[in-house]
Amino acid sequence: MSVVVIGVFDGVHKGHQEVLNQAKKIAGDEKIIALTFDPHPTSVFAPDRAPTLLTILTDRIELLKIHNADQVAVMKFTPEFAAMTPEDFVKRVLVEQLGATKVVVGKNFTYGFKAAGNVDSLKAHTEFETIVLELEPLEGDVVSSTRIRKLIVDGDVEQARTLLTRPHRLDGIVVHGEKRGREIGYPTANLGDIEQQTIPADGVYAGWLTVGIDRWPAAISIGTNPTFDGVRGRQVEAYALDQVGLDLYTQRATIEFGWRLRDTLKFDGLEPLLDQMAKDCAKARELTEL
Repeated sequence: MSVVVIGVFDGVHKGHQEVLNQAKKIAGDEKIIALTFDPHPTSVFAPDRAPTLLTILTDRIELLKIHNADQVAVMKFTPEFAAMTPEDFVKRVLVEQLGATKVVVGKNFTYGFKAAGNVDSLKAHTEFETIVLELEPLEGDVVSSTRIRKLIVDGDVEQARTLLTRPHRLDGIVVHGEKRGREIGYPTANLGDIEQQTIPADGVYAGWLTVGIDRWPAAISIGTNPTFDGVRGRQVEAYALDQVGLDLYTQRATIEFGWRLRDTLKFDGLEPLLDQMAKDCAKARELTEL
């Protein structure tokens, strides 16, 4: 017997957390199963409109468990799954696989082929009780993954942090860059394998770099390094403050964004760039020690 909470849960943000808190109150002694989907459903039925992700799947599972889910069921969202009728979804997934006694969804929930099922058709089922939650607005608008995604893309990582209840993060592999930072005294970890994630606007940020069990305060740069000649793609790189001799290549790393410090600028040579970088690091050091 279980209370099944359904959603993509990208970001496991303040709104998702409230849904899981409500499910906890409803569940009593029953276990809570968070049913999520991977990849994002939009990437299957409208690939050109697929959003970037706020959390990779492993982080999403971990966060769901932190916020009251006893188990997480990940449904592979394939064209075959998308073609399932609403009745089959209820019978095969909710009843037979998950043993739902209560199903908790948001008011805009749809399911089944071409989103033919909705909260009204779900309520018509007698195998379980359907509970529809309506989230309260926060600062004038409902908390949603779309809202948070836009904040991050615009560089407003502070407001995103409020709605996520934690810093936005990117998870990837440390890859070789131009090694220019090492040459000028600021060796950075250049993060690769992050194409599907939501990358903040170009600029300089204060936050943290985590590799394995180590987590260091960091100054973070996103952009194309316009001060230097040549054409290069966008890079996300973090300088672990006051750390010397780190060899992080090929290791999995996480960058967390706490504060935006400034826009990316093109400097007239190396000296003004180094002066500004020293100021950036001093500000990042101050903020991360708060």
